[in-house]
Amino acid sequence: QVQLVESGGGLVQAGGSLRLSCAASGRAFSAYVMGWFRQAPGKEREFVAAISRGSGRTYYADFVKDRFTISRDVDKKTVDLQMNSLKPEDTAVYYCAADFDPGDYWRRGEYDYWGQGTQVTVSS
Repeated sequence: QVQLVESGGGLVQAGGSLRLSCAASGRAFSAYVMGWFRQAPGKEREFVAAISRGSGRTYYADFVKDRFTISRDVDKKTVDLQMNSLKPEDTAVYYCAADFDPGDYWRRGEYDYWGQGTQVTVSS
């Protein structure tokens, strides 16, 4: 089992950057696939990015490619999401997720463990 705590959210102007961090506690952090999802008011929770165990292969939603970067530090048990060139439509609560074998990494139902979320607000 793993517990997840996100941090780093806040208010930023369009074009700015934020770095979100997810701290994991528990065993075998390196064995989990880690993901970031987001949920805007009135919308479904959607996939943002994921990073595999082992090789650290990364996956991104089309709308964040070339703007966001996911990374993990196995020693620190953290997974970060660097967000650049932020847009007002990126405003949402961002959630960290983990699963040993999510299968379809873009499906939120595949992940067993979730953080409480951190708010990101991008002003125009």
